[in-house]
Amino acid sequence: MYLTGFADEAASDIDSQIKATKELGWKFIEARAIDGINLTSVSEEKFSEVCDKLQDAKISINCFGSGVANWSQKMTEPPDPSYAEMERAIPRMKRLGTKLIRIMSFAIPPEALDQDWSVEAIKRIKVIAKLAEDNGIVCVHENCSGWGSLSYEHTLRLLEGVNSPALKLVFDTGNPVFDDDVRGVKPYKKQNSLEFYRAVREHIIYVHIKDGYIDGDKPVFTFPGEGNGYVREILTDLLKTGYDGGFSVEPHMTVVFHDQSVKSETKIRYRNYVEYGRRLERMLAEIKTQSS
Repeated sequence: MYLTGFADEAASDIDSQIKATKELGWKFIEARAIDGINLTSVSEEKFSEVCDKLQDAKISINCFGSGVANWSQKMTEPPDPSYAEMERAIPRMKRLGTKLIRIMSFAIPPEALDQDWSVEAIKRIKVIAKLAEDNGIVCVHENCSGWGSLSYEHTLRLLEGVNSPALKLVFDTGNPVFDDDVRGVKPYKKQNSLEFYRAVREHIIYVHIKDGYIDGDKPVFTFPGEGNGYVREILTDLLKTGYDGGFSVEPHMTVVFHDQSVKSETKIRYRNYVEYGRRLERMLAEIKTQSS
C-alpha cells in the first residue's frame, strides 16, 4: 500500500508539489498539471525539467492523471483528441517509469442522456485500451463524468465490453455523492458511494480519496470521513479484503481543478493539501488498529 495525490491541488509549480509530497513523507505524485497545463501537453523542455526535478527529489509519478476521454471530451464529438493525448502520454510515461494512466469514458451531455451510447463508448475505450496494452501500461477508468460512470452497471458493461487486461478501475469515493444514477426515470437520484464500490470492488486497483455532500444544489467538499462518501467504510473493507494498491488524495476543498472560478490563497491551498494527507494517514492508522 502507498499514499499519493494530485499535488497540483497543493500548488501549480512542480517545486511546491514536490515540497508538499516530501513534507508528507510520501514518495509519489499522481501527475495532472504543471503550471496549469496537463503533463501530456507541456513542452518537451518543461517535461524534461520536471523529470530532472523529480529524479533529484527521489519522487516518482505513480499515475498519469490524464485528460483522456475526460469531462471535456464529449461523446457527441470525435474521439481523436483523446487518442492523440494517449499517444503523447505513452512515451512520457515510459520515461518516468509510470504504469498507470487515469482515463474516463467521454462525457454525455444532458441533452443526449436518453440515447444508448454503449456501443460507441465500448468501441472508443477499446482503442484506448489497445494502445495501453501494446505499450505495457494499464488504463484505470475513474467513475467520473463519462458514459461508464453513469451507474455501476455502466461501469461493469464497459469492462465486459472492452475485455482488456489493460483496463481496470480507479474508484473515487467522493464522485458518486455528486453524480446522478441515470438508471430509471427522471428526476435521477444521486449515486451511493458504498453501493457503487461494492458492485465494482473486484476490478479496483487504485483509489481516489475525496469526500463531500450536497447543500441544496451546491457541492461541498470536506476532509475524508466528514461527508457522504463512506470513506471510512470503504477503506475498512479494502484493507480487510487485502487491498495493497495506492490511495490518492484529491481534496477539491480549496481548489477544483476544472472550475477556474474557485480560487484560494497559495498558502491555504498548500496547507489544506498537507492536512488532507495527514488526516487520511490517521484514518488508515485507526482502521488498522481497530482491526488488529
